[in-house]
Amino acid sequence: MATNQQQNAAEFKLILVGDGGVGKTTFVKRHLTGEFEKRYEATIGATVHPLDFSTNLGRIVFNVWDTAGQEKFGGLRDGYYINGQCAIIMFDLTSRITYRNVPNWHRDLIRVCEHIPMVLCGNKADLKDRKLKARSITFHRKTNMQYYDISARSNYNFEKPFLWLARKLAGDDNLQFVCAPAVEPPDVVMPLQMPEDSELFALPDDDDDDL
Repeated sequence: MATNQQQNAAEFKLILVGDGGVGKTTFVKRHLTGEFEKRYEATIGATVHPLDFSTNLGRIVFNVWDTAGQEKFGGLRDGYYINGQCAIIMFDLTSRITYRNVPNWHRDLIRVCEHIPMVLCGNKADLKDRKLKARSITFHRKTNMQYYDISARSNYNFEKPFLWLARKLAGDDNLQFVCAPAVEPPDVVMPLQMPEDSELFALPDDDDDDL
């Protein structure tokens, strides 16, 4: 049964993928709308988190499919991807291997959902032991994805992936969130001069040897 917040809302299935431990579930749980709702899809083994956003064009609900740890067992069932309308691929900025695996997640996504908007997110931007330089993050440029540094712990750039996806799905670059998403207080303080996103850096077209 739909909640009051989800009635008369445009709903979209958002597929969230990435290696285990990159912070996917923490990222999703940062968004709280009253009582936090979780639905478990037993046949797929995925937990679905409805994230509600109010926009100047009306309410949007992203039904975010979290992997429920299945990525640890080598891939996900096609049922996880079927009918996906948008996606976020997440990696850990402190772990090079999680970025090297991004093409594998992208391949699995486009095999089932070929033409959906996708965002690439480098999580844990708040940590000092960042291993991936901005200029070495180039996969999104080759695949027509948007990229954001994010921090699930500090809420840094939390809303950016959702806003970009909402604009693509609505076909309107003027779409705006009319109120800030409800999020838990941050656990950490971000550096004062954290760049807005990776586009402040001159990114090369080719991969960098610093990976």
